[in-house]
Amino acid sequence: MSIDAQANLRTLRDVLRYAVTRFNEADLAFGHGQVDAFEEAAFIVMRILRLPLARLDFFADAYLTHGEINGLLQIIERRVKKRIPAAYLLNEAWLQGYKFYVDERVIIPRSFIAELLKDDLHPWVQDVHAVTDVLDLCTGSGCLAVMAADLFPNATVDAIDSSAEALEVAARNVSDYHFNDRITLIKSDLFAAVANKRYDVILCNPPYVTDAAMAKLPKEYAHEPKLALAGGPDGLKLVKMIVRQARGNLKRGGMLIVEVGDGRVAAEKAFGELSLTWLTTSAGDDMIFLAQQEQLA
Repeated sequence: MSIDAQANLRTLRDVLRYAVTRFNEADLAFGHGQVDAFEEAAFIVMRILRLPLARLDFFADAYLTHGEINGLLQIIERRVKKRIPAAYLLNEAWLQGYKFYVDERVIIPRSFIAELLKDDLHPWVQDVHAVTDVLDLCTGSGCLAVMAADLFPNATVDAIDSSAEALEVAARNVSDYHFNDRITLIKSDLFAAVANKRYDVILCNPPYVTDAAMAKLPKEYAHEPKLALAGGPDGLKLVKMIVRQARGNLKRGGMLIVEVGDGRVAAEKAFGELSLTWLTTSAGDDMIFLAQQEQLA
């Protein structure tokens, strides 16, 4: 950071403007919770200062201490020079109003399945109280498991991941939301550890980035676990295994909900006989499919 920057910044607004300029000059990539330089700068500045994001306008002209300015400038420079996503810099990510601890052991929460959970999986789930068994496959930080436990008050939730490190992060989030008695964290390769259990709902946000797309990802994504991103040549390496195995772990009338990014064309080619139902999110109708138990082979 320059001495000139330190000498000329006084208010929160000054630091925010400086951060936006630095981020735009550096041509940073955004896609881990914030959509552009302003959103990311506001997130960093307000959260570091422990201020509510919704009150940015109220605090914009507040004078900052030299220590606050120096601390913010250090974070801004790390974001620019090392291309570390803001969520990792702050160990904090937000998804549909839920706050989660994150670090580089897990992918940063951004699943569009969260939107469906926020809407009570309507109209596919008629009564949230009737759901008693939920599986979150490839749980990562445990974000969807936590949201599912919150949505389905009578359900126990199994959260599976093949990464022991990811499960350590998930354990912290489960504990933060006081769901230790309702969410069970399980280290397993897909369904192996729950072969004899059946669920009303199986949620899955698996690795789905194609090999070609992996090679072109911005530097920010290199900080995330490759295991949580790479989906093979067509992005469906794990998805194909999940679809083949899921029927045996679903109750009669149960449903499998899987996120595939921009992989709708590949998924319909791979699973053409299933007549998949594509669910609507803010990203469109091509991100998430639903298959019911009786459809699966």
